[in-house]
Amino acid sequence: MTGVEFTNLAVSGAQTRDVVERQLPVGLALRPDVVSVVVGVNDTLRCTFDIQAVAARLDTVYGAFAEQGAVLLTACLPDPGGSLGLPGALARPLARRQRAVDAVVHALSERYGAVHLHASEGAWTTDRAMWSADRLHPGERGHRQLALRFHALLAEAGLATGPAPSPEPEFPRPTASASLWWLATEGTGWVARRCTDLLPQLLTLAADEMRHRARGTSARLDLRTSASVSAALAALSAQERRPDAA
Repeated sequence: MTGVEFTNLAVSGAQTRDVVERQLPVGLALRPDVVSVVVGVNDTLRCTFDIQAVAARLDTVYGAFAEQGAVLLTACLPDPGGSLGLPGALARPLARRQRAVDAVVHALSERYGAVHLHASEGAWTTDRAMWSADRLHPGERGHRQLALRFHALLAEAGLATGPAPSPEPEFPRPTASASLWWLATEGTGWVARRCTDLLPQLLTLAADEMRHRARGTSARLDLRTSASVSAALAALSAQERRPDAA
């Protein structure tokens, strides 16, 4: 196949707001045949996390590309608390947030007929060889696994006819010293930013988590999250039914 162009608009740390405000206009101007929209983890790592706002932004992005006729690629993702190896009381609130995002992505992917990859579970999520030093972004091996799985889905849908990408990496796995260097340089800045943004709220969530576990009422937290997701999707459906909805 000739004449293929690839444009990467991804920016490290981008949230759904950034995708809507900065990346969507550029992406629509390119009029892509295939577009990948994989976002949401960074939203869960902010004190401003709001599943209803996330759902509305994803609906805007998915809908705009679907209206242009682009093949939309989406994916649900593992929870960042587990990836970072946080203690249970800190990890569970983040896991709950990510499950909420994934539930929205699932529902909207179905609504817009996206090619959706279930990437939130499986052995690859716990294999350190698949991840970069920050433990939040896939390394080369991880990206190749995602590419392989997306290719299989596209081939199944009759949208990919060429050979599957190779799972074998071109570059050696980063050494332990390289990972430590990243953590000592880039990683410290990341931790500092999260400490002033997410950490105070996360500690509050962790305290709430421990109180509910002590009382045996942890299920209430899951029900609260499910209700929030349902409300977010219901709000989108109500907006779609409005006669003056754009």
